[in-house]
Amino acid sequence: MTVAGPDGQPRCGWATSAPEYIAYHDNEWGKEIRDDRGLFERMTLEGFQSGLSWITILRKRENFRTAFAHFDPEVIAQFGSADFDRLMADPGIVRNRLKINATISNARALLELGEGEFTELLWSFRPAKQKVPKKLGDVPATTPESVAMAKALKKNGFVFVGPTTAYALMQATGIVNDHLSTCIAR
Repeated sequence: MTVAGPDGQPRCGWATSAPEYIAYHDNEWGKEIRDDRGLFERMTLEGFQSGLSWITILRKRENFRTAFAHFDPEVIAQFGSADFDRLMADPGIVRNRLKINATISNARALLELGEGEFTELLWSFRPAKQKVPKKLGDVPATTPESVAMAKALKKNGFVFVGPTTAYALMQATGIVNDHLSTCIAR
């Protein structure tokens, strides 16, 4: 079920509780991203969100961008112990050892692929058909495609990207469209 936002327009139920959610929902969530760096940023942020609310990540996103060199995988892949220490001391981001290490490892894994191959890999899991959800309960947490994506990412050296994170990445980047049937962003 959609919920009317402050402007009276129907939006996915999760999207109306904070101004940041409304802006993210209306302008970003579900919009296609087809470049390695943009997809790497979203994968990283979805990984950091694991166990937290998305609003926490949205509110810290600019800090993440600054701390992680605007998600330039070539720069992040060179991060060493001093960078790790800097990130662990940065109150503007989520300071989690596993997630920080995963970001550095994933930048290196991305660089092992040829340019554009990361994008091709992720988009290869776009489902041929997708049901249009009518209510939030129709939106899955994982799908066979997200399970397969997570396996393929792990096979290619990526870490901290399970099926749920993979599906959230698919939603965030337009690989799937989970806006509800009556949502203005559909």
